[in-house]
Amino acid sequence: MPRGDKWSYSDKQKRQAEHIEESERKQGRSEQAAERIAWATVNKQDGGARGARKSTAVRTTNKRLTGATKKNTTAPRKSARRG
Repeated sequence: MPRGDKWSYSDKQKRQAEHIEESERKQGRSEQAAERIAWATVNKQDGGARGARKSTAVRTTNKRLTGATKKNTTAPRKSARRG
């Protein structure tokens, strides 16, 4: 997918971006700046075009699992010094 291609966004995301862009234009932003801000806002809210397909429950579960596997609290720590 070329950069800037919006085909993989959902219809809802496209409507949100249009609304945000209109709002930014009313505040006096240029057309290019308004579009950039609109899509940046949609990406931040939903995690981008592909991120919108995942539910928030899946993302938080994955986050918990990866955080839990990084810590191994049951194994004793080895001393850095030898001697």
